Amino acid sequence: MADPSSYRPRPGEIPDSPGVYRFRDEHRRVIYVGKAKSLRQRLANYFQDLANLHPRTRTMVTTAASVEWTVVSTEVEALQLEYSWIKEYDPRFNVKYRDDKSYPYLAVTMNEEFPRVQVMRGQKKKGVRYFGPYGHAWAIRDTVDLLLRVFPVRTCSAGVFKNAARTGRPCLLGYIGKCSAPCVGRITPDDHWDLADEFCDFMAGRTGTYLRRLERQMAEAAEEMEYERAARLRDDIGALKKAMEKSAVVLADATDADLIAVAEDELEAAVQIFHVRGGRVRGQRGWVTDKVEEITTGALVEHALQQLYGEESGDAVPKEVLVPALPDPVEPVQQWLTERRGSGVSLRIPQRGDKKALMETVQRNAQQALVLHKTKRASDLTTRSRALEEIAEALDLDSAPLRIECYDISHLQGDDVVASMVVFEDGLARKSEYRRFQIKGFEGQDDVRSMHEVITRRFRRYLAEKEKTGEWADGEDLTHGDRPTAGADATENGADTSGHHAAPTENGATPVHGPALADEPALADGPALKDDDGRPKRFAYPPQLVVVDGGQPQVAAAQRALDDLGIDDIAVCGLAKRLEEVWLPREDDPVVLPRTSEGLYLLQRVRDEAHRFAITYQRAKRAKRFRSSPLDDVPGLGETRKQALIKHFGSVKKLRSATIDQICEVPGIGRKTAETVAVALAGATPAAPAVNTATGEIMDDDDGAPETTADAPGEPVTAGTPDERRGQER
Repeated sequence: MADPSSYRPRPGEIPDSPGVYRFRDEHRRVIYVGKAKSLRQRLANYFQDLANLHPRTRTMVTTAASVEWTVVSTEVEALQLEYSWIKEYDPRFNVKYRDDKSYPYLAVTMNEEFPRVQVMRGQKKKGVRYFGPYGHAWAIRDTVDLLLRVFPVRTCSAGVFKNAARTGRPCLLGYIGKCSAPCVGRITPDDHWDLADEFCDFMAGRTGTYLRRLERQMAEAAEEMEYERAARLRDDIGALKKAMEKSAVVLADATDADLIAVAEDELEAAVQIFHVRGGRVRGQRGWVTDKVEEITTGALVEHALQQLYGEESGDAVPKEVLVPALPDPVEPVQQWLTERRGSGVSLRIPQRGDKKALMETVQRNAQQALVLHKTKRASDLTTRSRALEEIAEALDLDSAPLRIECYDISHLQGDDVVASMVVFEDGLARKSEYRRFQIKGFEGQDDVRSMHEVITRRFRRYLAEKEKTGEWADGEDLTHGDRPTAGADATENGADTSGHHAAPTENGATPVHGPALADEPALADGPALKDDDGRPKRFAYPPQLVVVDGGQPQVAAAQRALDDLGIDDIAVCGLAKRLEEVWLPREDDPVVLPRTSEGLYLLQRVRDEAHRFAITYQRAKRAKRFRSSPLDDVPGLGETRKQALIKHFGSVKKLRSATIDQICEVPGIGRKTAETVAVALAGATPAAPAVNTATGEIMDDDDGAPETTADAPGEPVTAGTPDERRGQER
């Protein structure tokens, strides 16, 4: 690991002008390329105290052994040179977009004597007109098959063309009218080139001219009673319209634009691009990248623009480029796009209307692409095995942690404090074994104390199960072959439900008998789900690794809980979200896994799943509390009669002011029950008035806003906007 001060340029050496810089490692390989409006100011940022640098930047500067730079005249030249050097050197610390598939294009070889329509992939060639990219090659062939009725352009290969010319017989398409057969001289080279040019114009979105011309010709043929010709023209018009319907109109003003959306997390980003020509979506493509450098959304957009238009020119660069965030600064990028197109290009964020709605669609596609990429990555057996091995090596475990449990604490400003336990076996989530906890030992906000309580309760139950089965007395550890496992997802506070699982199969997976639900408990009955005493099986199987969401304090609390219980064969670690550092008990420094590590990726997935599960439970508890009613505490009053009371009086407030005789008028309510209800409501504290957060108006029940109860569900009215309330959640 190099010390950046060993290769830091001397004061005054770095010019205060635009330029491009390169960091090289000890083997003289370029590991990072960047551009700057002021080289002196930008490079100074890399040579500050390492503790102040982002972890990824810190890794880069300690890997490098030298830095060099090239001065240019303008920021646009810097942008162009940066793109060229990234393509040339492929630096490991730069963002590099990689296509998640090989996209097919509809290509017309206008550089040949007889242009050919075909499907093309890979590097673009000079003199060839490209349309797309398309999601599938069959989509191109379907479109071409429809258009060949009107534009019978050559589609055959060079070998087939030469063979037909030699024999004097065209191919089948020539006989059925879907090729003008230039191979046998039915059309001159100039006429065929014009036909291919019209085909390109139609594909570029200039469709109205040809449709109107065909409709006029059809009408003329009908007037002249040439009905067969009119019928053929009618079919041609239908084919063109069908081809146009394959790409629906999304922008009514016939706009030519590219829409770029980005979905990202701490380590990866997915980019989706919709190509809109003539108001219609003509193509779509997507990229996925590792975020190997500290980068903003605007910088990701800038790199995407370089990747997309770095080798394009003319009409391939549209008049409008719509993005979710603008590069900083935006002027050089916009000028660079203008130079590549040869005319003005608008680079902006859509604010309203159809373009904003379409951008939201592109954003959803980007999000789905990122989720799909992560799912494919997580489902790969080899990748999971490597991830578990990397975790074992980094944490110095005796073997790979086949079962990992992760815990997270969630609350809203100290209220409704809950915890979650999620389980991953063989690198995959086992949602049937998730658990939820309510913090019972104290009131208020204390994540460290909460973590200690949750770990204590979970493993105290494990010890009880172990003692019950006789394993505690024998001093034997549970093995994969005879382990009892926990059941369906449930709360830990006495409402646990469970499922029964068989022993693992050869590949380590445990077959599940019964449905496995994502979040809600799966209620199950039957002897297979019970212990000998009839109680559900719970917390019977120990993990090899306990992960807590947090840093050193949370890890210390979890380890202290295990020590208090006398458990010394379960490893503990914590994953701090801010810097993605792995903390171990009794260690002053964290373990820093490489950002490309599959082990780190798996730990992040486990931690994020625990956070999702905890906050889902916390929100559900909060919503239930908001919907609570004083009638819930009336003994002997069931749901049916509570609903009858609310329906009769309209609200709890009106019920509270009613007499016992008036309450007795409700069907099903006797005098004794009415007296109980009246006493309970008289002793209950009236609820605070609901407030309309949009207007500040106090919503009185008499104005038609009934109190929210468990039996009259409604959206609770609380202080603050939804975004403000979400920001207070942990």
